[in-house]
Amino acid sequence: MSKYYNSNRKTNIYTPGSDQPFKLSRSKLELFINCPRCFYLDRRLGIARPPSFPFTLNSAVDKLLKKEFDIHRANGEPHPLIKKYGIDAHPVHHEKLDIWRDNFRGVEYHHKPTNLLISGAIDDLWINSKNEYIVVDYKATATQDEINELTKDHHESYKRQMEIYQWLLRQNGYKVSPTGYFVYANGRADKKAFDGKLEFAVTLIPYKGNDSWVEDALQKAHKCLNSSHVPPASKDCDFCSYRKAASATLKKWKLS
Repeated sequence: MSKYYNSNRKTNIYTPGSDQPFKLSRSKLELFINCPRCFYLDRRLGIARPPSFPFTLNSAVDKLLKKEFDIHRANGEPHPLIKKYGIDAHPVHHEKLDIWRDNFRGVEYHHKPTNLLISGAIDDLWINSKNEYIVVDYKATATQDEINELTKDHHESYKRQMEIYQWLLRQNGYKVSPTGYFVYANGRADKKAFDGKLEFAVTLIPYKGNDSWVEDALQKAHKCLNSSHVPPASKDCDFCSYRKAASATLKKWKLS
């Protein structure tokens, strides 16, 4: 991955006192919540975590789901999954949907108290009979367990992801339903053979979001960026644990 990773980035670095809005993506705000130290190293000092390999199968599922829901959007009708679960909704046309889906643009909002430009790319947008927009997020995995609710530890970040999207749309003046939906595709491994295809069990999981945490998180992230001190590492951060162990070992063996 070396050709894709710059360990000493010179761009997209926060400068205290600058009057230019600083773009902060939804994923970087999540990074701050998970580990303020990694966030500071990344956005303030230009040293990001090494990237993981791309989840190309997940990306393929994401693209195909978008195409599938877009067919029903064009026809002005609910998707069969929406009908199956009896949801009052249908995929909605919106002139900005392509922008909002773009990972490099997404839904944006200038948070003036911090001068941060917050952004996040949604997967889909539905609307109900109350003319409330509904945020929809696609997820793909492969597990033997049926996925009908969000109970795992890593699902907490999914919930925050939904909430920041809802917050962004509300800040842009849109009427947003508190309930969003996760379209969850679970790859099935119980078939007799692969036969050149992977089948998925697809479920629709409602989630009632609460974006009241966002304002406080933005204020704290802004304070972190303006600090002249590197914040402590999160106790649950594997990256910080590795750096600490590696540094101690190098020092012990006088290799640093």
